Amino acid sequence: MKDKIIEAIQPEMKKRIESEIKGMSFSKNFRSATAEEWYIFLPGFKDPRTGGAAGKAIIHYNLYGNKDVFINTTIIWDDPAMYEPQLHPLVYAIGDELVNRLVGYADTLLSVHAGENSFDAAYRQ
Repeated sequence: MKDKIIEAIQPEMKKRIESEIKGMSFSKNFRSATAEEWYIFLPGFKDPRTGGAAGKAIIHYNLYGNKDVFINTTIIWDDPAMYEPQLHPLVYAIGDELVNRLVGYADTLLSVHAGENSFDAAYRQ
């Protein structure tokens, strides 16, 4: 019997995701005692106004020591190319990778702002 496996992400998109994640870099900007702001640089995207970072991630930390409180993470993409519907798998994969790299394994509420590709997710340890 033949396996009936259908790839949800096309090979071309998979390669693009890998390329963007491999070339991803960050620059941290102080925001406050309870939050960090990270500028996100991607090889294929940039802010059209400044030519700089493609977007930013704002991470609000729980300093109260309550395990039931989530870390709130917001990613805002400034490059309108990230809003193209066919790039949703890319936007989702980069958001997932950013949570893994910047927040780690803490319980996290993620909000991604990317036009039609915007989404919310919850990460639980």
